[in-house]
Amino acid sequence: MSSTVTSAFSPQPSDIMSEISDAIQTKCLAFSDRIIKLNDYLLKEAANKKPDFKIVKGKRVYEKTVPVYLQSVSNLCNQLLRAGTSIGANNAEARNAISKADFKSKSFIELKEARESLYWIDLLHRNNFIDDRQYESIYADCKRSF
Repeated sequence: MSSTVTSAFSPQPSDIMSEISDAIQTKCLAFSDRIIKLNDYLLKEAANKKPDFKIVKGKRVYEKTVPVYLQSVSNLCNQLLRAGTSIGANNAEARNAISKADFKSKSFIELKEARESLYWIDLLHRNNFIDDRQYESIYADCKRSF
């Protein structure tokens, strides 16, 4: 009859899983930070864009409505902000799951939010709100993290 003896210094499966979980959560937080900063940057850029105007009787008359480009970037940023930060929230929920089924469910939602984030990043790029360098960087960061 053999018994398995484990050393106090040998990594235990639960320790390894905890380290992996901590590493994933760290990546989630870093990605959320990037999304928040991108959101702030894009909204500031859009707000600083010169408003449209017409010449009426030799004077500039500026539009009093919110410009369409500001509405567009605001809506896209809001969607990306919600999806991109939700990844980490769902990861935190999965880390504290009460069952394997709960863990799988939260992890699947986390993956879906990452895919949705990629969609919004694509859309921001296709509509020239972010340039190629920004796009490639944040898109790769999202794909690499999840």
